[in-house]
Amino acid sequence: MDPFLRTRWLIGSDALGRLREKRVAVFGIGGVGGHCAEALVRAGIGEIDVVDFDEVDITNINRQLIATRETVGRMKVEVMEERLLSIDPSARVRTYAVRVDEDTAGMFDFTAYDYVVDALDQVSAKLLLAKSAEEASVPFISAMGAGNKLHPEALEIAMLSETSVCPLAKVMRRETKRRGISDYPVVYSKEVPHKAEARDVRTPASISFVPPASGLLIASKVVRDFIEERS
Repeated sequence: MDPFLRTRWLIGSDALGRLREKRVAVFGIGGVGGHCAEALVRAGIGEIDVVDFDEVDITNINRQLIATRETVGRMKVEVMEERLLSIDPSARVRTYAVRVDEDTAGMFDFTAYDYVVDALDQVSAKLLLAKSAEEASVPFISAMGAGNKLHPEALEIAMLSETSVCPLAKVMRRETKRRGISDYPVVYSKEVPHKAEARDVRTPASISFVPPASGLLIASKVVRDFIEERS
């Protein structure tokens, strides 16, 4: 039986065939990126690169797809690769256990990708990805802040220049303009961030359903862009 049968019924054999030929890079395999990567492979994307320097932490269990008691302490990209291949053994999965910065950006040939997904947290890394994708003329989409939110229905896809409310989007609008980086699509929320408890750390609070919803929206954008291509 064809595991992609119901997808084929929905989008057609030609579109599914295009998905099987695409290569997507997902930078950041956390609450957003992990769900995005899995949705892409389940949709039929044939080749995927997953990038994350971190290990699974006990605090990831509340929202990250790959985080369980059994995976705590393992490299995220390693766990993600196993999971993706258990879904589609024919998928071509490449893993990079590196932090994205000026020193490691050269590891990636952005011209080899058909789409680049930014699910990172660090502003500097997000800017580096946006610039690299633009220079390579590769479609690019970025996740804005999914922390401190409770309403997944408030998430939407928009151009970065059209965003409001989201503090991360505000910073990114300013910094991309300063660097001359062209506008690009993002997933963001107009929900005002929640702060239920005072904390001494800047790490955002999170819950099980908002970051995953953001990742699924990104995957939907990537897949729809591919299936709408003119052959």
